Amino acid sequence: MNWSFVFFFNSVLLGVGLAMDAFSVSLANGLNEPGMKRSRMCGVAGVFAFFQFAMPMVGWFCVSTIAQYFSVVEKFIPWIALGLLCYIGGTMLVEGIRNKNGDEEKPAVGFAALIVQGVATSIDALSVGFTIAEHDLTHALVCCLLIAVVTFIICMGGLALGKKFGTKLAGKAGILGGAILIFIGLEIFITGIL
Repeated sequence: MNWSFVFFFNSVLLGVGLAMDAFSVSLANGLNEPGMKRSRMCGVAGVFAFFQFAMPMVGWFCVSTIAQYFSVVEKFIPWIALGLLCYIGGTMLVEGIRNKNGDEEKPAVGFAALIVQGVATSIDALSVGFTIAEHDLTHALVCCLLIAVVTFIICMGGLALGKKFGTKLAGKAGILGGAILIFIGLEIFITGIL
């Protein structure tokens, strides 16, 4: 494998494709927390970027070493993503309905819930390990790093958009954010099953 333009271009395209779920969840988080500070935005985007880096690397490792065991787990990925995102989305929906008037602003998610979101939105990236299986370790690391950088940038954009519209939507933002997360979970589930 060489360091060609095609390698970098394909890695960036993989990053864009994989970051779409994380973008939508970032949008929902921004909607739910319109007063989010820049440092928190970087932290949220960083969590998503980390998982988008780690999951393809885990997939690559599995393909390179224990591929026969990984295929057993792969069929459960849509179910896991559906469960995690529906749980977080449902929690946001309930909190949004309780706080319909927008009287109080709470962080969209705590650290533990953010980790769950990161796993749920990146779990399908495990299968990217199959697509980069022909890469050596260095190329796989660079590819996954590019995916992480693209994810970080896209998630920052999602958070900024969510914050902008979250201020306008006030109390309904939590409801909308929760509904978006549930929709994303259903989309991952349906495309994963079909």
